[in-house]
Amino acid sequence: MDANRFVTQSLHEPRLTRILAAAIDAVEPAKLVREHLQHADLPRYDRVFLLGIGKASEAMTRAAAEFFNNFTDALIITKHASSSTHNRITVMESGHPIPDERSLAAGQAALDFVSNLKENDLLVCLISGGGSALVTAPREGITLANIQSQTSNLLASGATINEINALRRQMDCIKGGGLARATKAKVISLILSDVIGNSLETIASGLTVDPALGARVRNFIIGDIHVAAQAAQQQAIREGFDSEILDLQIKGEAREVGLRYAKKLKEEKQKRKSPFCLIAGGETTVTIKGNGKGGRNQELALAAVDELSGMEDILFGSLATDGDDGPTDAAGAAVNGETRQRAERRGMSASDHLSRNDAYMFFDPLNDLIKCGYTGTNVNDLVFLVAF
Repeated sequence: MDANRFVTQSLHEPRLTRILAAAIDAVEPAKLVREHLQHADLPRYDRVFLLGIGKASEAMTRAAAEFFNNFTDALIITKHASSSTHNRITVMESGHPIPDERSLAAGQAALDFVSNLKENDLLVCLISGGGSALVTAPREGITLANIQSQTSNLLASGATINEINALRRQMDCIKGGGLARATKAKVISLILSDVIGNSLETIASGLTVDPALGARVRNFIIGDIHVAAQAAQQQAIREGFDSEILDLQIKGEAREVGLRYAKKLKEEKQKRKSPFCLIAGGETTVTIKGNGKGGRNQELALAAVDELSGMEDILFGSLATDGDDGPTDAAGAAVNGETRQRAERRGMSASDHLSRNDAYMFFDPLNDLIKCGYTGTNVNDLVFLVAF
């Protein structure tokens, strides 16, 4: 990935942008799929069908199509589709993070795709985060509107993805193994995890996860936040930084996590020899109390602004590895010791923006939103604590 895509007013040091690019490159979906399939113990089969569901599913499925070049048919359901075409691959764009009418159509298309397969067919599922919203097939008596309102309420309340997807599995017949139960084929699922702890039933709400199906269905995690963080650490060391992975299971309110890690950066700056790059990852939540614009990574960074004010030669950054942080065009934001002063000169207060969940409109005038664009992958969020 082009490291220049991460540049902001504060985040412009080439060594740092190369560290971020290394993290994303390590979880590039096509590479992970190719690496797994080259060593996979595949069952015997007559025909191969490919089904990709999730934010990273297009790259994953196209890599599988190259490996199984004699595949019979393929369907991809994703949030952002490319313009490339293939006469045996159908691509559908769908709704996320709130399912919509496209999600209903996609859910039915996925069920139709798998339901006609035979026992000697092989269904290769390429699953990544976002799949829960992208495909939906409501249970009898439940409407799309029910699912939309419940999802919206949970997202606004700061519920975790585990809690949200537990409800989704109860309301939706394609989730909780429903997709695998709908086919007679042998199923192999290659899964890119965006869930802390890699819970199979939580990633995309466990589309192919049902222990009762036994050996007919096999699920494999092929990439997660650990892969991204380790690549970032290795690149940081190559760039001359002392580097350590602090925690890859961070969770809780984004503003609380942001303040905690800002204090951590201050403490480490006093104790450690510079330069250093400390790395954390996970998935925070935001309880929406205002009507501002932003996402959890932007809010996490905003909460660090006042605490880091006046510090020299530091940088604090948080970003979503898929490039989408909340309903915005930013992946996250960057903060240094001058951020508060720069904002005050524009008449802005970090605490004021934080009180109304308006991180985007704080960082945008400062040119400190990380707008790297859609990355094509999707694992957990990353936080970087840097001293030069």
